[in-house]
Amino acid sequence: MSAAVLNFSVCRQQSEASSVRIRSNLKPFAVINCKLSNISRFSQSGTLCIQLSPNGLSRRPSTSAGFQMTLVDESIGRGKIVIKPSEILAYDLVQGPLVRWSYIADKSVPCPPTAILLHGILGSRKNWGTFARRLAQEFPNWQFLLVDLRCHGDSASITKTGPHTVASAALDVLKLLGHLRVTPRVIIGHSFGGKVALSMVEQAAKPLARPVRVWVLDATPGKVRAGRDGDDHPAELITFLSALPKEVVSKREVIHALVHEGFSNDVAQWVVTNLRQTNPSNSSPGFSWTFDLDGIAEMYQSYEETNLWEVVEDVPRGVHVNFLKAERSLHRWALGDLQRIHAAEEQAAEEGGGVEMHVLEDAGHWVHADNPDGLFRILSFSFQGV
Repeated sequence: MSAAVLNFSVCRQQSEASSVRIRSNLKPFAVINCKLSNISRFSQSGTLCIQLSPNGLSRRPSTSAGFQMTLVDESIGRGKIVIKPSEILAYDLVQGPLVRWSYIADKSVPCPPTAILLHGILGSRKNWGTFARRLAQEFPNWQFLLVDLRCHGDSASITKTGPHTVASAALDVLKLLGHLRVTPRVIIGHSFGGKVALSMVEQAAKPLARPVRVWVLDATPGKVRAGRDGDDHPAELITFLSALPKEVVSKREVIHALVHEGFSNDVAQWVVTNLRQTNPSNSSPGFSWTFDLDGIAEMYQSYEETNLWEVVEDVPRGVHVNFLKAERSLHRWALGDLQRIHAAEEQAAEEGGGVEMHVLEDAGHWVHADNPDGLFRILSFSFQGV
């Protein structure tokens, strides 16, 4: 069969061991024109999976952990408006080596057990990349959906109407799940993402599998209390970043400015991961932010104000909510919050639901960076027995 020119969108998966990087000048999930020589289109659904290896391209599926691209024909449904998942939120789908599934494939193929991982304010799906690949290696029949929430990462370029809130961010994720035809069995949210996870439960129980485990990492359901003086405060960080030029000369310049202002070097190093070169071909390229700071400021205000205690104190049947407190959290966990969670834990146990409290030792707020091994051990039981 001769080669054909087709329109594809890109969904990537890579293993921890893989050193392959396919970036060129393509934005993730942008629609591109691909000319693939010597590879036949073998499905009317337009799904084409190829395995990349040091020796080139192979059309034969492999159970070994490698780098896999799934190319999906976006021309399906001509004559009508089709909303593609990548037009809702930017995402990566990290699949275990035993998973052979695509949302565009035959609908009779059951969706594998899926977990979704949600980042915090000023973060991106990249924050979870290494951890998700580790989970995929340990639990090879699972897949892990990493998303950029609205106004963050590659989703910042996707037009979203306001208000920018915890609830609207949760609704975006639910819409994405619907278009991917995925019902997650585990939802993990860090900080702001933890409240997004709770809001998903509050807004729409139907798209969620039963049972579903929800993990709220270092966040409480109600009022957000800042940490001690000297800690990094997200609201102050957002305000400071908003005052910086939209384009900067170097990452080092931003790190120096943040540290000089009193923010920790760790936070400064993390923040500049959101800078992207504006003109890489130029001899002296500048950098611009990948996120929408105005939208993020609105989202953080919503995070501080949103109250989701009702979800925790009246947990829907089949939903298990787990709270994880970092031992050195930059957020102040009030005694009243802890007592309220423990009371909900006892009540849920009596009613057949589930609420549990966990503590991650030797970790600050950035739990998946500070103590990834401890976090892995705590989360692992959610993926066992499936």
